Amino acid sequence: MCKKLYIAATGQNCGKTTMSISMMHLARKKYDRVGFIKPIGPKIEMFGNLMVDMDAALMAKTYGLEEDISLMSPVALHKNFTREFLAGRINPEELEKSVVDAVKELEKKYDFLIIEGAGHAGVGSIIGLNNARVAHLLDAPVIIVTGSGIGSVVDSLRLNMALFEKEKADVRLAIINKVRYDKRQQIINLVEQAFDRSPLRITGGFNYSPILANPTLGHISRMFKLPLRANDRERSRIIHNIQLGAASSQKVVDSLLEDTLLIVTGSRDELLVTLSSLYHIQEYQEKIAGLIITGHAVVSDISQKIVEDSGIPYIRVHETTADVYTALSEDVAKITFEDLEKLNWIKSHAENEVDFESIDAMLEQNC
Repeated sequence: MCKKLYIAATGQNCGKTTMSISMMHLARKKYDRVGFIKPIGPKIEMFGNLMVDMDAALMAKTYGLEEDISLMSPVALHKNFTREFLAGRINPEELEKSVVDAVKELEKKYDFLIIEGAGHAGVGSIIGLNNARVAHLLDAPVIIVTGSGIGSVVDSLRLNMALFEKEKADVRLAIINKVRYDKRQQIINLVEQAFDRSPLRITGGFNYSPILANPTLGHISRMFKLPLRANDRERSRIIHNIQLGAASSQKVVDSLLEDTLLIVTGSRDELLVTLSSLYHIQEYQEKIAGLIITGHAVVSDISQKIVEDSGIPYIRVHETTADVYTALSEDVAKITFEDLEKLNWIKSHAENEVDFESIDAMLEQNC
């Protein structure tokens, strides 16, 4: 009989996808056949000729589940999906059936099935398939991933639990994610106190890490929808610092930190040449992750040749430096199949920071 686990969250950017990757990695160490499904997919991409959720595509490519992709994202919310639904052109009963049927098919094939929700408990309500209702329909025990904190965690859990309880979904565990290592147990203990009269169990997830929080060069390229001149290793390099190339060339070089992305306007020929020349030196390769060359100013032919000959990764953006910096500051990096450094980090740290055996044992319990 296939075990099912529904991974929900109190909101966006809590680390739900990170937890799904971890569970998949850990479950595969214990079970021969482990599958994945994202029933409701609000963020889509093309997978061959299929339109699927980004997380379903990520898991298929990461764990070799490509043959299941048509089942892994049964309801992908394309741009006009909700409008068509409200106009009566999409049958709600057929949506529900597609989700239930996909899970039934995957249950036949796998010993352990990870079901990933979308956003907070209410996401999907507009089409009658919010996370809480889907979890109940699929008869899957639920764990809820939260961000870090105390008051905010308790508030968000109470808010989300109300809908799960209304839909009679079986919520068994809350995982507090992105916790500070030095306050981990203190935070867990205090949240446990807040739920001391509830059957909901509380545990910790991943400690906070800038490796997961910060973007890769590949992510930035996708964000701007522009080509990145880099190889696969450089594409997955994580950006830990962003620096504006506004000062003199010497000051910019002197202030370089590890894994720095430099935003440089195309008219700064002397800085582009300096950085490209330094990129030949190993010490500076460790500091310079890449360049974003901004603005409408044309880079001179000789400077462009020096940049390209150096092999320094770069993206050419015609927006202003201010607009690029603002976009990067407001962006939240989403993990993709190309982010090899992040994926490897998640898998290795999952074995120390995620208690899969306790979660697995919890699924055996009758509640």
